[in-house]
Amino acid sequence: MQNKNELTYRQVGVYRIPNLTLPPEEANIPLGKWGMLHKDYLRKHKPIVFATLLAQGKLWQYLADIDTQAREMFDLLVEQMKEHEGVTEQLKEENQMLWVQRMNNIQNQAKEIVCKKLICG
Repeated sequence: MQNKNELTYRQVGVYRIPNLTLPPEEANIPLGKWGMLHKDYLRKHKPIVFATLLAQGKLWQYLADIDTQAREMFDLLVEQMKEHEGVTEQLKEENQMLWVQRMNNIQNQAKEIVCKKLICG
């Protein structure tokens, strides 16, 4: 019986090459926009972290966790900002254009905060 940590080799010409395999990656984990944004950030700005997570078979689970955290943070921020700025359903009924403007403003602010704290940090 072979030890789990013992390397096996194959002969290629005069060289002995180790038979290395990557751990199974859970690439079928669905990612949302936040997970995909963080993946792009890691690939471009933190290639060593990206490669390490990929080699360990932990990249997709890590990105899925970031995606969940970012989505929850975004939703919470939007709700808190709506309450703070008085953006209500009543405003939506009375002045739809103002409500849309304020909601877009709130969502843009929340997106910027989430990006700074979780995605590009």
